[in-house]
Amino acid sequence: MHRRIDTEADIAAGLDVLITADPRLAKVAAVAGPLPLRRRPGGFAGIAAIVVSQQLSTASAGAIWGRLAAAYDPFIPQSLIKARADRLARLGLSRPKIRALKEIARAIAGGVLNCEALPEMAADDAHRALCAVHGIGPWTADIYLLFCLGHPDAWPAGDLALQEGARLAFGLPERPTAKEIGLLAEPWRPWRGVAARLLWAYYRAIKQRDAIPVQP
Repeated sequence: MHRRIDTEADIAAGLDVLITADPRLAKVAAVAGPLPLRRRPGGFAGIAAIVVSQQLSTASAGAIWGRLAAAYDPFIPQSLIKARADRLARLGLSRPKIRALKEIARAIAGGVLNCEALPEMAADDAHRALCAVHGIGPWTADIYLLFCLGHPDAWPAGDLALQEGARLAFGLPERPTAKEIGLLAEPWRPWRGVAARLLWAYYRAIKQRDAIPVQP
């Protein structure tokens, strides 16, 4: 995989392809407005930041991540492997998140997860490689692929805000399941990552509140 979503121009190029493939998306794009890039750093720090943010408000996640990054600088797998659980807890991490971060750190340090190889892999293959590591679930994997790697075809089918955006955009009677929205997105390959941004932006425009990714 050589193309990545690194700039607003990349998003615009992908959106043009999507609208040509599925003309229904033209009306969605007209309402959605500009699609935010929202790129983040990758590697261990990128995965860890997503894990920390799970089930927390943006403010709480930011505060905990700030303390964690300051306490372990540079933020590398070896530092988290050696970190005492009680110290991590004092920084605001729950036991499950401490366990997850340590497992992910060991997987990267031990070569089980090769972060450098992920950008060149197909979205589904990269997703499987991430989810093979204890502590990384499907939602975390997809959000990492989208925003840390800029993968153009990552598709977080289980994301609740994305599902609701699709319901609103296409007038569906109910919010689609992960399986249903996965089938809906098949024609949008290899630009499903742009389609996800489009549906989040549409949700934001209709609901008048920011559609940050929402873990199921």
